[in-house]
Amino acid sequence: MKILAVDTSCDETAAAVTDGTTVLSNVMWSQASLHAEFGGVVPSVAQRAHEERIDWMIERALRQAGCRMADIEAVAVTAGPGLAIALGVGIKKAKELVSKLKVPLISVNHVEGHALSPLARARTESQDARPKRIEFPATALVASGKHCDIIRIEKIGTYKLLAHTIDDALGEALDKAARMLGMGYPGGAILEKMAKKGNLETYDLPTPMLGREERLEFSYSGLKTAMWRLVQKELPLTPEKIYNLAAVFQNKAFLHVERLLIRVLDEYPTQDFLFGGGVSANSELRKRVRKICRQRNVGMHLPYSKRLCGDNAAMIGVAAGFKAARREFTDPDKIDRLPRWKVDEVK
Repeated sequence: MKILAVDTSCDETAAAVTDGTTVLSNVMWSQASLHAEFGGVVPSVAQRAHEERIDWMIERALRQAGCRMADIEAVAVTAGPGLAIALGVGIKKAKELVSKLKVPLISVNHVEGHALSPLARARTESQDARPKRIEFPATALVASGKHCDIIRIEKIGTYKLLAHTIDDALGEALDKAARMLGMGYPGGAILEKMAKKGNLETYDLPTPMLGREERLEFSYSGLKTAMWRLVQKELPLTPEKIYNLAAVFQNKAFLHVERLLIRVLDEYPTQDFLFGGGVSANSELRKRVRKICRQRNVGMHLPYSKRLCGDNAAMIGVAAGFKAARREFTDPDKIDRLPRWKVDEVK
């Protein structure tokens, strides 16, 4: 089933065409430059930009996939979580399309899309190649700007939330630390580059939730506050100080992930681990997570391209493909924005 998928959950206007787990096209337009002066996403600005770009992105997705609109057999859309007025743009467009094309509508949870993104296959991959073998139940980590969740996938479509963030998510914390160091917004990827040049032993910052791992909660507000105080103390910042501060902050942020992940994998043993979300593109975090998995003989699965790590519509299309196979379609008259939709509530 060829599925046209759209995602307008935050500040990426994204569209894709998928066929099962095969990604035929995956295009997106980033609004980062529009929000940079505000230091974060402004919902009304995001909504307006989505409205201006969504038709163009859909046209590009169809063109890159070599499809006509008449070839589309279903439309998938992110219903949540995300910014309510941004989600509304994608939902409205999806409803227009299914009404015009007379095809089913599939609503998808954004976090579910990230969790299943490692199952996507590139269009260039041989169609005779074996699908990725994943033994269920499996464990997934979704680390992005708004979400930091460890999820037990009992089977595709049935999820249990094992650990979640209670304040700032990992990606958001990295972006805020980067802004403190004058790197602008979003700055997580720049922080990663600066951290490679720094010394982890230069400064002392607290490890989040140290000794409280049994609560299975991510929390970065305390680390962020400690970082702000340290930066103020070290002003004026020199390049060497920036490198070292970036390295120390990133290290402590990732130690928090490591400690919780170790606890979960030891308490809920699985054979396979799926890692998605924007921060899964970070090479240092990948290395640390891979080591933890290797020590426990757990297979680690990542998206085939870093373009599938951040917000994108291909992952929505892949998740929708599994829902379509189960005949889990959505009534266009009943679909609504679900800005706080948790992944364990997908049913």
